[in-house]
Amino acid sequence: MKNTILFICIYFVIGLATACSSAVTQTSVPSEVSMTKEVLADKIKGGWAAKTIGCTYGGPVEFIHNGTIIQDYTPIKWSKDRVKHYFDTFPGLYDDLYVDIIFVNVFERLGLQAPADSFAVSFANTEFPLWHANQVARYNIKQGIMPPLSGHWLNNPHADDIDYQIEADFAGLMTPGMPNAASEISDKVGHIFTYGDGWYGGVYTGALYSMSFVSDDVEFIVTEALKTIPEKSDFYLCMKDIINWHKQYPNDWKQTWFECQKKWSSEVGCPDGVFLPFNIDAKINSAYVLIGLLYGKRDFFSTMDIAARCGQDSDCNAATAAGILGTILGYSNIPESWKESLYEVEDRPFAYTDVSLNKLYDLGLKHALQVIEKEGGKVENNQITIKTQKPVAVKYEKSFEGHYPVEKMEINATLKDRLDFTFNGIGFVQKGYVKCTDESYVAKVEMYIDGNLIETANLPVAKATSIDNRRVDLFHRYQLPKSAHNVSYKWLNPRNDAQVYFGEAVIYSDQSNQLTYK
Repeated sequence: MKNTILFICIYFVIGLATACSSAVTQTSVPSEVSMTKEVLADKIKGGWAAKTIGCTYGGPVEFIHNGTIIQDYTPIKWSKDRVKHYFDTFPGLYDDLYVDIIFVNVFERLGLQAPADSFAVSFANTEFPLWHANQVARYNIKQGIMPPLSGHWLNNPHADDIDYQIEADFAGLMTPGMPNAASEISDKVGHIFTYGDGWYGGVYTGALYSMSFVSDDVEFIVTEALKTIPEKSDFYLCMKDIINWHKQYPNDWKQTWFECQKKWSSEVGCPDGVFLPFNIDAKINSAYVLIGLLYGKRDFFSTMDIAARCGQDSDCNAATAAGILGTILGYSNIPESWKESLYEVEDRPFAYTDVSLNKLYDLGLKHALQVIEKEGGKVENNQITIKTQKPVAVKYEKSFEGHYPVEKMEINATLKDRLDFTFNGIGFVQKGYVKCTDESYVAKVEMYIDGNLIETANLPVAKATSIDNRRVDLFHRYQLPKSAHNVSYKWLNPRNDAQVYFGEAVIYSDQSNQLTYK
């Protein structure tokens, strides 16, 4: 009996020690990490493949559940031919990938030192559908406003939107274990479309991918990658909150979602989300990616499903979360029930590109090997040595500083020769569109503020059935003196078959009109 009790005690102590040991999280990365070329290739392939799967999985619920979670009983459709279905019927779903591919192709064509303008021009000259910050950037570049001004919030009301978050995968996948190298790429490319928190969404995504090559500890990865973001930024504070709430509510992702919703869900920039449940801000959507990664516990389906069920831009968030986990796991460890959905399309180029998944896998490996050597690592036959980097925070930026949305004015008028309205505040964004039977028509409209000519804008037609180069929001202006302002529009080249329609105007002031309760 004594021997039995002694054995039980020894077994318990050994078991407890083992449990404690396995619970210890990673605290650092060695200065050098070695792996075979096959392992590196498998991780890169896993990242791109999983991103495609995640994008497809979240496709049916994209922006259907805004400001709410997708309930557990709500099915999200899936079948093994699902990826092929979207390739055939809605290739625009994969903007998460075809914009990435533009930048991969620039590196392939011009090398690692490709200048920022080459990315901008290649991007602007594409013929695929774009939205939000991406489309504003395309318009800006075509009007001669080059990066970084094309993405700056004074020129882009969508500067804090999700766009670069969903397109930064390439930066992380070509910089394994080198998050600062990823940040350098993001500085060149991300400022084409975004600024401040919008840019940080991409910087953080790139760092998450980069760290996923040298660690399989999700909690370590998300914490270490966050060191690339300035601590005083709202983006950093939001991500830090998610990490802390996960520790506080380790088994309840919905509680963390609710805490995040209460504190961080107010939209300031995007005119389509202000005063509405719709929220495409990079901060809140990156938070949903983080919730998926932390609560998914390295399970492929759970990670992707939770990120999607957080709502809002569900396809993009599921794609990013799945892509990062796919990099951690490697392609060979993605469950077959998900990989089989890719087999019919891996040799088919993504729409608007000449690059298939199989080609993307190869280009990803080629560029990663180039960066490894450029940053001091070694590629010797089949063995690779990565000189890892300790993450360093990028520069601090803040969009819409001192600007608070206070009113949505219903202008709802068609421009004849002239249109006027008055508002009180420091800035505004005017929504609207141009229609014409001639889709090549470009309206020329002058904007005056308080009698001063501010801008003469070229406003292409909003096309219903083809790619367009329209201006997303007709006019905007920030940083005005706080007072009553008169805004006037004058149409310089009117024609009978054309229409310039002015819808809502979002008004900004220097103080919030948020109610307080006593």
